[in-house]
Amino acid sequence: MKKRIVLPIALIVILIVAIVWSRSGGSDEREIFTAVQQGKFTVEISTTGELKAARSTQIRGPERARNFRLNNLKIERLVEEGTVVKQGDFVAMLDRSELFGRIADAENDVETEKAQFEQTQLDTALTLRTERDQIINLEYNVEERKLVLEQSQFEPPATIRQNEISLDKAIRDLEQARESYQIKVQQSQARMRERASRLREKNRELSELNSLMAEFTIYAPQDGMVIYEKGFDGSRVMEGSTITAWNPVVATLPDLSTMNSITFVNEVDIRRVSNGQQVKLGLDAFPDKRLTGRVVRVSNVGQQNPNSDAKVFEVTILINESDPSLRPAMTTSNTIIAEEVENALFIPLEALFVQSDSINYVYRSNGQKQEIELGLSNNNETIVLQGLAAGDRVYLSEPASHRDNQINLLPSMNGKRQRQFEQQEQKSEVKEAGTVEMTPEMRKRMEEMRNSAGGTAPAGR
Repeated sequence: MKKRIVLPIALIVILIVAIVWSRSGGSDEREIFTAVQQGKFTVEISTTGELKAARSTQIRGPERARNFRLNNLKIERLVEEGTVVKQGDFVAMLDRSELFGRIADAENDVETEKAQFEQTQLDTALTLRTERDQIINLEYNVEERKLVLEQSQFEPPATIRQNEISLDKAIRDLEQARESYQIKVQQSQARMRERASRLREKNRELSELNSLMAEFTIYAPQDGMVIYEKGFDGSRVMEGSTITAWNPVVATLPDLSTMNSITFVNEVDIRRVSNGQQVKLGLDAFPDKRLTGRVVRVSNVGQQNPNSDAKVFEVTILINESDPSLRPAMTTSNTIIAEEVENALFIPLEALFVQSDSINYVYRSNGQKQEIELGLSNNNETIVLQGLAAGDRVYLSEPASHRDNQINLLPSMNGKRQRQFEQQEQKSEVKEAGTVEMTPEMRKRMEEMRNSAGGTAPAGR
């Protein structure tokens, strides 16, 4: 009696399991198919960028500091980043200790030059006075010689001639003294001008140093939001930092009405990026906000990516919209529309398989392996140029039951495949037009590619 009861129950359980397995298998079969799509195909390049104002005004320290060899200027006080300021508001103050030392040195130089100027003036006055006295004495000597000559009219001719020579000599000495005096006057004037020039230079330097002190207190040149500047080493310039006199930028006031996104594209994709391409942008800070832009600059020189061994190129994207919520240094997700193809046939990359590194094929819904010619690809899909039609259904994963089927080759692809495969194709036994039987070597190669790709994913995807 127990055997009669157990037997029908076992049959019922087996029947239920078979029905469930059959339905489950049918459901999976339907889920792994996809249809060939037709429509606009877009090749997109996704990158991460950082917002930066397209235009900004620099808040600069004293430009004249380098004239006085004040090369390194320490920021003593600086308003917090993001502070909204009006024109003329306080922004920063620089350390003045080195400037005070330069002013003290300049004051000492002025006093020294004043003393030297006065000393030169006294020396000049004394020298010229001596020269004038000598000229007066020589004039008296000439007069005396004239009187002696007049009184010697009745003397012998030799005496008269001697007195004439003495008078000529006295006159010549007087003329030489007067010429010498004029030269010494000119020399004295030149020395005085030189000393006066040095004194004026020292006074001007002192005056400029005193006026430079006012520039060590920095005010906003216009209304805006204070954004810290980045130095040569990439670090932010903040309170306690040192700026150079050759580039005394303390901070910037960006024009938030026009923003750029600065991003970097790897060297593999940069050939597809050009000026004028449209861009879709998102903001990490505002996930629901969507913006648009266009590429306005592509760098011609690459640089090393600090996070990898790849080379990257800087790309500037101008954002079309003006949004008050945009702030410099915000992170953006950029999708550059590199290419668009109207009315293209395309399939998911998951439906694509590769054999012998030269044959791209898919599994039709009837299990047939169909070679296809590929066009452009993006991150998810690829264009089919030949081999499929719109609406055709293909497998999204490799069906085990059709794995050993022959590939229906495209005649137009002859000569475009790898030579090794072409030689294998010639040695293979042709069973029907456009089909070829896979050799054990080809099947082994396909298995290796499939295993290296992690299962059913096509190699090189």
